[in-house]
Amino acid sequence: MLKGQPRILVVDDEMDILELIRHSLSKEGFEVHIAANGAQALEQSTKVKPEIILMDVMMPIMDGMEACRQLKENPETKHIPVVFLTARNEEFAELAGFEAGADDYIAKPIRPRVLLSRIKAILRRRNAIQIEEPEVFDFGIIKIDRERFVVEFDGKTLQFPRKEFELLSFLASRPGRVFSRDEILENVWGNEVLVVDRTIDVHVRKIREKLNEKFIYTVKGVGYKFELEAQ
Repeated sequence: MLKGQPRILVVDDEMDILELIRHSLSKEGFEVHIAANGAQALEQSTKVKPEIILMDVMMPIMDGMEACRQLKENPETKHIPVVFLTARNEEFAELAGFEAGADDYIAKPIRPRVLLSRIKAILRRRNAIQIEEPEVFDFGIIKIDRERFVVEFDGKTLQFPRKEFELLSFLASRPGRVFSRDEILENVWGNEVLVVDRTIDVHVRKIREKLNEKFIYTVKGVGYKFELEAQ
């Protein structure tokens, strides 16, 4: 049983899937709320304030991609991890989900054990961040505030999707050190989360766009590093 009954919002237009997930997670001590489309998810998320949102991609009224974008743009909900549930298991669908701000991706048909493992991994990482002492990486030209989840750069305060922020923070924790892809996946996504190699590339590209192509550099054949100036 999980302490404090973590709240999960499940969003899908297929009732049998909603019931399967609700039954599986309720047995494990989760407080499960449901919504039938993206519009309902936006409304529910501000009322319920879930720890995680599990969301289908293809839905009527408002699809999961658009709902995720709006969730990540809203200061009240932008830090809630969003996990896409979809039968569209092509790589482009996964990458499109991360572009929209998703934190993870699970292909249907849903396997309850895999889903539960993935949720617990996300909660562990989320709780680990919450219990850390407030910390700010201040490099002068850029400041990364891990307590407020904001980045100050070029006279502006930027708010990143959660995974982009965690990736930037992880690399910035050891300036100059080159982190391999495996290290990044394990520390940012967790070793229980299955993601494709391109996932890191997508997030790095989005971070670079926001920071004028500065700070994160590729070391061919090895991985990525955070550097104030290119070496």
